[in-house]
Amino acid sequence: MNTKYLDLLAQKYDCEEKVVTEIINLEAILNLPKGTEHFVSDLHGEYQAFQHVLRNGSGNVKEKIKDLFKNVLSEKEIDEFATLVYYPEEKLPLMKANFRNKEELYQWYTEIIDRMINLVSYASSKYTRSKLRKALPDQFVYIIEELLYKKNELANKEHYYTKIIQQIISLKQADKLIIGLAYTTQRLVVDHLHVVGDIYDRGPEPDKIMETLINYHSVDIQWGNHDVLWLGAFAGSKVCLANIIRICARYDNLDIIENVYGINLRPLLNLADQYYDDNPAFRPKVQSEKKLSHQELSQITKIHQAIAMIQFKLEAPIIKRRPYFNMSERLLLEKIDYDKNEITIDGETYALENSCFATVNPLQPDQLLEEEEQVIEGLLFSVQHSEKLARHMNFLMKKGSLYLKYNGNLLIHGCIPLDEEGNMEKMAIEDKTYSGRNLLDVFERYLRHAFAHPQETDDLATDMIWYLWTGEYSSLFGKRAMTTFERYFIKDKKTHKEKKNPYYYLRENEEVCQKILAEFNLNPDHGHIINGHTPVKEIEGENPVKANGRMIVIDGGFSKAYQSTTGIAGYTLLYNSYGMQLVAHKHFNSKKDILLNGMDVLSVKRLVDKELERKKVIETNVGRELLQEISILKDLREYRYS
Repeated sequence: MNTKYLDLLAQKYDCEEKVVTEIINLEAILNLPKGTEHFVSDLHGEYQAFQHVLRNGSGNVKEKIKDLFKNVLSEKEIDEFATLVYYPEEKLPLMKANFRNKEELYQWYTEIIDRMINLVSYASSKYTRSKLRKALPDQFVYIIEELLYKKNELANKEHYYTKIIQQIISLKQADKLIIGLAYTTQRLVVDHLHVVGDIYDRGPEPDKIMETLINYHSVDIQWGNHDVLWLGAFAGSKVCLANIIRICARYDNLDIIENVYGINLRPLLNLADQYYDDNPAFRPKVQSEKKLSHQELSQITKIHQAIAMIQFKLEAPIIKRRPYFNMSERLLLEKIDYDKNEITIDGETYALENSCFATVNPLQPDQLLEEEEQVIEGLLFSVQHSEKLARHMNFLMKKGSLYLKYNGNLLIHGCIPLDEEGNMEKMAIEDKTYSGRNLLDVFERYLRHAFAHPQETDDLATDMIWYLWTGEYSSLFGKRAMTTFERYFIKDKKTHKEKKNPYYYLRENEEVCQKILAEFNLNPDHGHIINGHTPVKEIEGENPVKANGRMIVIDGGFSKAYQSTTGIAGYTLLYNSYGMQLVAHKHFNSKKDILLNGMDVLSVKRLVDKELERKKVIETNVGRELLQEISILKDLREYRYS
């Protein structure tokens, strides 16, 4: 052990008693039950639904309420109390309105505070007092600790505790205390949150999800394909930026760009007005409850065309300078007969519909007009100088990774590229070949390099981020080709098909999943692969638990756009010291429904894996870190105090 490091550590532990106390504390923590992990995936900007799942801990809050009060409260009272814990600020006024006089209200306050204290005590039963203290509202720490640790064996302090409650109510602090206890409960029922990709996409409020995660007590993120697109734009990729704006235009989501992140779209609109007209293929997909004026619809349709054509032009130079991307067949602007308005793909000729090639030079199709160049440069400058976006992207980098090994499980948004025999697909990058874990590691190295050097906009690292979005061997895309162009311009739907990587049917095979787990040095007999990215079509009988439990897919469709095909509104996963439970969620209508009716939008929990023995902290990633700390403290004790 480096003696300089030990000398620095000795400044914190400046006597042997402090070192010994910390060793005892950490050794004891190792024997506590492991905390509850909460897995969510494919949030796609659906902030309200995500908030509800976070607040109820995928049903964990209500489970604890039922455990405590099933013999005391009716089912309706349990629902109402649970809603109070989820949304205390909104539920309190609704509940208080039922009381006719101050005496009734005071009695209710007394009962609710006692109930809340009991719930916090129960939810914190496997945590140290120190950890619980950090979860308590600062202004009430002393009061809550007194109430939590009161002893009823003797009557000596009975009036003391009663007076505390009376004073809280009479000084009009009861609401604040109840709200604080509600949020403490929410925090205690989930020890750590995993977001298995795609915070961003078509939903309206990804920024609010990001703010929630920034303020969450313990979280990690496995980047999804849409997350990487945003990271790429901030890292200097113009083609990633064009994709983002195109998707936002397609789903009537340009407010995220302009109003949330402060990026001025007026120059793009001016360009669009100059070159484009109405076009059915580019009209936005508008939410049923939202109404657009004719002018708004026209503007978005024109912007959609303008940015799509910029995107197609920007793709071509990357494809040409990176031949090992193996994407030459995607140089589609060069395959068009502009006189006949036809395109030849794989030897077959198709008529083009709804074409919008006014800015394309047939002799040099990938050449940007001067106005287009100015527009995309200006947009990139705005993106890289958005303070709010910078905060969100920096957090996404700090807490994110392409995959994560955590407590024996592999968390990955998309796939591990495989061939049809289940072997790891090989990709050549600049005369070196990578596959499996090594391929994902090199992808992540390039992404991090590009993010750290945003001024380098045409280098391999920046190009590689775009490849992660759309490349055949990308772990985030996992398809042969992205047929965006064909979907816009070719009627024949056989050209729209995007062939998936064999991973997506081979993951049903237990041996294949075990091979992947072994590739990442995880136990193939006990580990799990936890996947997002592809919505599980429960409505058609698809099972999210695959390969004899080795594979768990938790994208059940938070995004409203997928719910008609999935039949549900998302899966989440809970993993506590007893084992794993999969939770399916019904459609989230509104917070108002929950406040008034107490509906929890949860369906049946499904046991995935049960631990033979209750798992302890020592068996987790956190446990390994604590063991390292203990080892260092023992070295310090021997070095300084023996």
